[in-house]
Amino acid sequence: MSTLSPWLTDLQKGIKLGLQALYKEPPLTAVEWADKHFYMSAESSYNEGKWTTDPFQVAILNAMGNDLIAVVNFVKSARIGYTKLLLANVGYKIQHKRRNVMMWSPTDPDAEDISKSHVNGLIRDVPVIRELAPWIDRKHSDNTLGQKIFANRRTLWIRGGKASRNYREKSADEVIYDELSNFDANIEGEGDPVTLGDKRLDGAVYPKSIRGSTPKLAGTCQVTKAADESPHRLRFHVACPHCHQEQTLKWGGKDCEFGVKWEKNALGEATKVWYVCEHCAAIFFHPDMVEASKTGRWVCENTGIWTRDAMDWFDQAGEPVNTPRSVSFFAWAIYSTWSTWLKLVGEWLKVKDDRQKLITFVNTTLGETWEDDQGEKLDWEQLHGRREVWAGIPARAVTLQGGIDTQDDRYEGRVWAFGAGEEAWLVYRFILMGDPASEELRRKVGVELQRQFTRADGVVMKVDRWCWDSAGHYTDEVYAESRKHGIQWVIPIRGAPIYGKPIANFPRARTKGSRVYLTEVGTDNAKELIYSRLRLQPDLAKQGESQPGVVHLPANDDICDETELKQLTAERKVLKIEKGQRVSRWDAGGRRNEALDCFVYALAALRISQQRFGLDLDALAAAMATPVDGEVVKREQTKQPANAASGGWLKLGNDPWLP
Repeated sequence: MSTLSPWLTDLQKGIKLGLQALYKEPPLTAVEWADKHFYMSAESSYNEGKWTTDPFQVAILNAMGNDLIAVVNFVKSARIGYTKLLLANVGYKIQHKRRNVMMWSPTDPDAEDISKSHVNGLIRDVPVIRELAPWIDRKHSDNTLGQKIFANRRTLWIRGGKASRNYREKSADEVIYDELSNFDANIEGEGDPVTLGDKRLDGAVYPKSIRGSTPKLAGTCQVTKAADESPHRLRFHVACPHCHQEQTLKWGGKDCEFGVKWEKNALGEATKVWYVCEHCAAIFFHPDMVEASKTGRWVCENTGIWTRDAMDWFDQAGEPVNTPRSVSFFAWAIYSTWSTWLKLVGEWLKVKDDRQKLITFVNTTLGETWEDDQGEKLDWEQLHGRREVWAGIPARAVTLQGGIDTQDDRYEGRVWAFGAGEEAWLVYRFILMGDPASEELRRKVGVELQRQFTRADGVVMKVDRWCWDSAGHYTDEVYAESRKHGIQWVIPIRGAPIYGKPIANFPRARTKGSRVYLTEVGTDNAKELIYSRLRLQPDLAKQGESQPGVVHLPANDDICDETELKQLTAERKVLKIEKGQRVSRWDAGGRRNEALDCFVYALAALRISQQRFGLDLDALAAAMATPVDGEVVKREQTKQPANAASGGWLKLGNDPWLP
């Protein structure tokens, strides 16, 4: 049997490499490519072998590969395959999409380790990548630790993130930051790593920036800061195998009725672990979760849009929507199909009494930032567990007050009901996305301003006063809406620049020029009061009686879901140095806090109604319960200016004093 001469063999290889540039594989998604080609190499994997994308990983990997998504943030724990997802994406981009990719690790040794332990295995063990690497297993200028130039003339750069020189000169189609939270916050005085690295994308047709990491300390964590810049915060929802209602899986804790639960033996070791559904309280186990994840969805906690695969996106009604340009994924080890819940609990039992080890557990297992003052914070999960059920507006409410927060891409509003002793109920929430300067979005806000509510006794109510955040870029628009709807009914507000100011300082005269009653709000005092009241526990045995100061939260996810409670409890007091003095200041640490701000504004509206328009909650509550000619007093109309505080009641039928 004849064999080809060496020179002819080399010629064939050369021709094959040359033709690679002309061959175009049928279009594949990143997941399709990985499931077809990717391989987990022995030196960088617990289980060597062919790759299969797990259900919860599908949207993450496809988001990395989807050209319509420009930014992918991934706040994650350990044990969910993040490095493998990155490597599969790199292989997909080099071979299938033919893109130039630049990857940074926190330090030069980290970058060298990635190159040796992961990239070399990708090139060696994935045949379609190996075909593009004629220099494999030998020294070559195209094959260095920091740079791989492939036969299709696409380049992979692997750099450490400490030196500013490593962020210069190269022109990439995609940039990747591996373990972003471990990078220096300021690279040699030239700026943060993401800003420096993303400049390498200038000129790319399909620019892509991928940032991923386990989180670190709250307030300084770079990956959570990056994630907070995206309007779309996605968490994986699975359906309970019993009630079939979806939920994100949570650690829970001993004081929480749902979440991870376990049994221990006499040695204090976990012997059995299960999950308690937050909807029906039924239990299910790790294999049940693995099966349920096959139909799981990634749902945005801000906008409600969702996806299963990051290729097709839908709104809450199931209608298709445009693919978002920027997304942030949040996932932790409970979703892992190869790491059991028993192992998670075993780790917890070992570290729960050691603060330093507990920090590592929170960061790398729960995938959450560590709060330095955890003992002082208000726990959103406790608020979630104490939510109550009521219909419409509670019978003890005598007024409705509203707050509106202005953001760069939306208006958010909350309506709070108040009764005697300032007992409070959250009764309504709206979030309207769009350009805050547009007439259409402001028209939609106007509809919300005029919304009517029905109290449990049949009385129709409207919001007596609104406070609307006018700080930021849309001051003129808020002023215009105040003049349009009533300058004493819709009050523009701004936070007081000095701590210790009254909750609301309503001016005696309108502001010159704008002709509105711009009101200064003492946000620190308002938050102090709100947090102290949120800690008051509702007395379920006194549901029909007044509970002064108590804040009631509805068991209604349309109004008060996890996101609402996290935002409501987002801030805490931290020590800062101001003018050489240590002072306590409220700080959100980068967390979303619109719900808290809206509560502050509603409380300011209440104070304005009380102090300047004569609203007396206790007197109105007493009048409501006083029989007159066999009927309960609802409110006798008197001639008063439009937009004056009415006590919140409207006669059924016609009331000429509506705002």
